[in-house]
Amino acid sequence: MRKNFGKFPVIVSTMMISSLLLAACSSSGDKSATTTSSSSEATKAPATTAASKKDPVKLKFTYWGSPDEKKAIENATKKFTEKYPWITVDTIQIPNADYNTKLTAMAASNDMPDTGYMTGDLGDTWSKEGRFVNLFDMLKKDGETKKEDFLDYVWYKNSPDNAWGISTAGETFGLFYRKDLLEKAGVGAPPTKAENAWTWDQFVENAKKLTIDKNGKNAADPGFDPKSIKQYGVTFETWSEPLNNFIYSNGGDWISKDGKTFTLNQPESTEAIQKLADLINVYHVAPSPLAAKSMPAMNVALQSGIAAMAIGGQWMNLDLGNAKVNYDIGVLPKLKKEVVVALSGATVFFKESKHPDEAWMLFKWMSNPEGAIELYSGGLWMPTMKKWYTDPALVAKWVDANPAAHPPGFKDAMMNNLLKNGVAGVTYYLKNQAKIIATVSSSLDEVWLGKKNAVDALNAVAPKVQPEIQGRYDVKE
Repeated sequence: MRKNFGKFPVIVSTMMISSLLLAACSSSGDKSATTTSSSSEATKAPATTAASKKDPVKLKFTYWGSPDEKKAIENATKKFTEKYPWITVDTIQIPNADYNTKLTAMAASNDMPDTGYMTGDLGDTWSKEGRFVNLFDMLKKDGETKKEDFLDYVWYKNSPDNAWGISTAGETFGLFYRKDLLEKAGVGAPPTKAENAWTWDQFVENAKKLTIDKNGKNAADPGFDPKSIKQYGVTFETWSEPLNNFIYSNGGDWISKDGKTFTLNQPESTEAIQKLADLINVYHVAPSPLAAKSMPAMNVALQSGIAAMAIGGQWMNLDLGNAKVNYDIGVLPKLKKEVVVALSGATVFFKESKHPDEAWMLFKWMSNPEGAIELYSGGLWMPTMKKWYTDPALVAKWVDANPAAHPPGFKDAMMNNLLKNGVAGVTYYLKNQAKIIATVSSSLDEVWLGKKNAVDALNAVAPKVQPEIQGRYDVKE
């Protein structure tokens, strides 16, 4: 999925305001349809003649993503219609950067989808307006799929008993790398197990060896020219969740555990952010804001050799696998703790939908790899259901089935690391996140440009952010 948790692509020079990633949804209809939507039916025989005589239903599903993601979504919904021929799905792809604007315009014209992806910031705002169906109520009605079937972190909640959205897929981050480029530079492969992760200093030293100027010198060589780099050691994005991997690993957070105080200006957080900025402005192993403007997306940069490593989301596997890139995945470098961000855009069900039961059927189809296996085996999504991580036979169906999109390091560096060390990204718990993340993101622009250090930038913005603090959704009030 894009699972782009997903996943708005962002160049280093620009802060995007929210985590990504991925989602779908709806509300009222044929109760017999709910019965036929059991996840265990995904592999059963085609729909019966009686089912085919049902009144036709057309669902509208909105999403974002790459061209390869578009193909995967269309294939999955096509197979859904083959299984349930009275239900057709109108899939509407919207560019990442325009998604919130387009959904807002659709709402203003009373032309809402039944289900679709939802960003954390807009979802947080709209959930307060009561626009979404409570998924915990849908689970109670379903009777077969249970909350406990899913990974613990996946729920977007505005109260303990109200989930306005669920992660479209399981998603997390890893250190993608071109195997041939590391071998050429004499750099060993990044570890795949979190307990063996590179320290930050090891990571920086290896990134130096992998950063090559036009004269063939690397960033550790005397005479290296940082103004004529042809291959960067690493590339990364600067929206909230990629940063959080290192903020959390260093013991930091956006907000205090009681939900009352802005804490991103505390040493644990500022140190992590400064380390990332130093990759750009001190060590010259990551592209500057100016260089980033002319660079392609991270997966393309890796594929073309513009970058040797990329701190990227799991959804990159889809495009890299399809392109047959010679890559693998290691765990991210560790600061103080072995943690990795668990994320995803939300799937939501809009109350305006006239077909909530059928929308729920579509969600169950796409969240169960049995029915939509290409979304998972192709590398786009990781499952949200626990058993697909723990049952070897099920793991084989989506991981082992496509080695091109799941290289050898994937199981430990991503699948097992998410299950063992995954920590919910900021969009799952931060109230008023649209305002807070946008304000913080703007303040960090000068840090990425090297004009301010992280301490000064975050101390300066703290008085603006503190009045916007409204608490955490993961704190019982």
